[in-house]
Amino acid sequence: MPKIRVLPDILASQVAAGEVVERPASVVKELVENSIDAGAREIRVDIDHGGTALIRVSDDGCGMSREDALLSLERHATSKLRTAGDLAAIMTLGFRGEAVPSIASVSRFRLVTRERDAVAGTEIVVDGGKVRDVRDAGCAPGTVIEAKALFYNIPARRKFLRAETTEAAHVEHQLRLHALAAPHVRFRLRRDDREVFDLPPAAKAVDRVRKLLGTDLSRELLALPLTHGNGVSVQGYVLPASYARKGRRHQFVFLNGRPVEDAVISRALAEGFRSAISDGMYPAAWLWIDLEPTLVDVNVHPAKREVRFHRPVDVRDAILEAVAVGLRPPAPVLPPRIERAALPVFSDDAVEIAPVAAVFHAPQPVLPELVVETAPLPVAGGAPDFRLVGILHQRFVLLESEDGLVLFDPKAAKERIYFEKLLNHGDGVLETQGLLVPVLLELDPRDLDLVLRERMALQEAGIEVEAFGGNTLQIRSLPACLTVEDPRPFLGALMDELLHDPAPGARFAIDRLARVLAKKASAPVMPKLAETVPLLAELFACELPYCAADGRPTLTEFGMKELDRRFGTGKP
Repeated sequence: MPKIRVLPDILASQVAAGEVVERPASVVKELVENSIDAGAREIRVDIDHGGTALIRVSDDGCGMSREDALLSLERHATSKLRTAGDLAAIMTLGFRGEAVPSIASVSRFRLVTRERDAVAGTEIVVDGGKVRDVRDAGCAPGTVIEAKALFYNIPARRKFLRAETTEAAHVEHQLRLHALAAPHVRFRLRRDDREVFDLPPAAKAVDRVRKLLGTDLSRELLALPLTHGNGVSVQGYVLPASYARKGRRHQFVFLNGRPVEDAVISRALAEGFRSAISDGMYPAAWLWIDLEPTLVDVNVHPAKREVRFHRPVDVRDAILEAVAVGLRPPAPVLPPRIERAALPVFSDDAVEIAPVAAVFHAPQPVLPELVVETAPLPVAGGAPDFRLVGILHQRFVLLESEDGLVLFDPKAAKERIYFEKLLNHGDGVLETQGLLVPVLLELDPRDLDLVLRERMALQEAGIEVEAFGGNTLQIRSLPACLTVEDPRPFLGALMDELLHDPAPGARFAIDRLARVLAKKASAPVMPKLAETVPLLAELFACELPYCAADGRPTLTEFGMKELDRRFGTGKP
């Protein structure tokens, strides 16, 4: 008896579903792509319990006949490919013919469809890959597909699904991607019989971007002009460098109408901003790239998220040129020209020419601010005896110790002070200060879900958050021990650090929260001579005064022996 056997069709479809159908958002992605390919002008998505109980995608596309509807349930049956040559010039979103049979094999599936000129439609009911019923149905032109009880027959896969709110956030993110890719289509999303959004068709892509981005950030958008080069065309929008973040979730790239993720494009965007953003930061961008289909392979990833360019340098160059033009400051407005006749006329005798030496002065060296104290600083709390010398480059305070020179970093000191106050609040209840005007932050649906699930951890750190509607997060308080002049940019940078910094350990653990809060709150600190004494006293009241929360030193001493060695001198 042979050891190798051909898998049954249902089992083969379930194996294929392992690649195509990862979670409810994968089902929505595949079905919405089919709807767009069918020429739909309106797509509605309904989900219950994060998509695990119900996913329904309805469209007003071309619909299918009964024969085509039955064939769509066969593996590798598609209307989008005919020959091997078609695979090298794919312009449709779907093309493999795996999605529908894979979804039907892992759910209780129902398909209702009708062509525009047909008298009656067709309804097909499938249970775990087995066709249970085929009959005529009265329905509007287009297609409705329902997938209920996702993974009901594969419990091992079902138990790996996340919380309902997390799965719903992924569905919303996926639908927003398609809404940006196809702005001419109306998209509606309902979750548990509650409307999440209804996006009307947009005449221009920027209108869809503004609708999803919000009023405040929409004012900051910078347009990237349409740029052509070697079969590539690029256009889109970016936000200024100040809105760069650590993660790439705010980069939306669409290649021939397909949402994609590609390292070449992300690197090109970052390179286009050059020194305007620091390493590890990524600019916010919305890019639409049109490329000759023979120059890209879209069949390199099971879920079609990644692509491979045949000439990536051409794509990079087009993006760099578009970003360079988009970030170029506008030409200065020249003052009105004054006619020569309107100028006053002076005689040579009336003009006194100053000597050259009086006009041009030699540049004077800029010396650090020096203040010499004759007595030690009165620092309490067990601090060593220091004499204040001055400030170096508005960064360090210079101190004289009994053994040599000490460099004091007020920023690192303040970070240590904040860190210990956040962790050591005695009775377990951290004192908070309510914000006079609560801060509203627009987040990615997946990020918002994560923050709301960790609201108790944030509250323990003195940050009170709650949902404000849509994808808006409302922040109502901050720890009272922090000094924050403008809470909005502070909280925006804080959330970016918490959500996207790939630090080890629990993302919202109290020690990490305290460390990130202390670092962000101490960032604006500048050295001031008048504040050095109380700051040193506060620092040496801490348990670990010689290092910041991340281990950086707060004070560094250069002893006289070390200085003598460096200068080649010694005591006579």
